[in-house]
Amino acid sequence: MTGTPDKTMTLFFDLDGTLSDPSDGITRCIQHALQRLGRPYPPKAELVQFIGPPLRWTFPRLLGSEDKDLVDKAVGYYRERFGDVGLFENKVYPGVPEMLGRLQGEGHRLYVVTSKPTVYSDRIVEHFGFDRYILKVFGPQLDGRFDEKSELIEFLLKEFSLDPARTIMIGDRARDIESGKAHGTRTIGVTYGFGSESELAAAGPDEICRSPAEIDPAVDRCRTEDEF
Repeated sequence: MTGTPDKTMTLFFDLDGTLSDPSDGITRCIQHALQRLGRPYPPKAELVQFIGPPLRWTFPRLLGSEDKDLVDKAVGYYRERFGDVGLFENKVYPGVPEMLGRLQGEGHRLYVVTSKPTVYSDRIVEHFGFDRYILKVFGPQLDGRFDEKSELIEFLLKEFSLDPARTIMIGDRARDIESGKAHGTRTIGVTYGFGSESELAAAGPDEICRSPAEIDPAVDRCRTEDEF
């Protein structure tokens, strides 16, 4: 007699733009860093495009320079405000806690896999009570290790001997989708964050969701019978 097949999945959730909206905190901290460097800074509307990628990718583009010392100084100024103030200039997307609760109740293993350093993302996850659903938070180190999400996903798949076919990367930017696909995971793009639907569609996710309520059924569609 055969038992019921295990249909649970490992779910990697991006944080910014997927679980919470950090736009006020991130844009104000970018403005703070540029101001401290004596540089003009764009308004929030022009800075939201930089939510998601690592700071060491963002600042060379805003500064027009690849100078490592200058970029490191900008990152330091950003963090001096973010660590005390910007961290909590943030809000949960409606429906996210309920969505996480449903997925947890179905037996899925939920993790945060983010481009925000773990030292900050851990605090945000705890602040919003996501830690009742999330098993662990994974992100870059402050020195830049794992800044690239693709490297982080590769590390986690190997470290925990995860089957990519039973792992789903869920995020709001093309980088999330591309990073998951590069290592064979399933992928779900969400359009309520900071990536446009066209950006996500071009990256080719398995599913596109327009609200947190759509993620649960999308996970179901990703776990087809022939994979178990």
